[in-house]
Amino acid sequence: MIKSKLFARISSVGLVILAIVLMSGDHNDAPTLTGTSADIADFYAFEAPDSDNLVLIMNLQGLIPAGAPTEFAEFDEHVLMEFNIDLNNDLKEDVLIQAIKRRDSMFFFGPFPTLETGLESTINTDIMHKVKISSKDDVHISEEDGMKFFAGPRDDSFFFDRIQFDMYMAGNANGGFTDPGIDTYAGKNTLSIVVELPKSMLGTPVANVNPFAPNTPTYNMWVETKRKIQ
Repeated sequence: MIKSKLFARISSVGLVILAIVLMSGDHNDAPTLTGTSADIADFYAFEAPDSDNLVLIMNLQGLIPAGAPTEFAEFDEHVLMEFNIDLNNDLKEDVLIQAIKRRDSMFFFGPFPTLETGLESTINTDIMHKVKISSKDDVHISEEDGMKFFAGPRDDSFFFDRIQFDMYMAGNANGGFTDPGIDTYAGKNTLSIVVELPKSMLGTPVANVNPFAPNTPTYNMWVETKRKIQ
């Protein structure tokens, strides 16, 4: 398997009070992955309007221009997408949610406990959910077993002033960053997969992980894409 990985950490309680949205951005991936159908752009995890639920979002194939390029962009049937959840802070996945495209639909699997870690993955077809892949103007959201699923093109919501950042790194940004800056990714799109689910379906995380909230049970989460090696 070849995989691309991003890391983030999310607390299981207290997110609404703290108004926290956790995300990781990776618009410049490794050379073997950049611009491919396995290239991860963003990972978002945040509490849903229903405080008992979490929303997980994986964006792929970033920087897709609007118009025809977005309309013709598609998920790769040979790429498996995974949300990994670590419950005991050993930085190894304990629970998985997987997704893979088949024809005009995205099939989601999980959440389910796993003993597999690292490069190897087995799709658990016992817990399967199906949603038709959306287009720009035809949005499909599937609701099953208290979960919600979406797959399709979305506006890239990651805000980053790349030009000012490059100038700053080169020592040429007089005054540092501007407020609010210029959104380098404005008008660009990604392919998104979204899962909303009850926290109770993920299992019980451990406390004493986050030094700023030691009594708060905390999940470690990351996303991966995996392509089968022939």
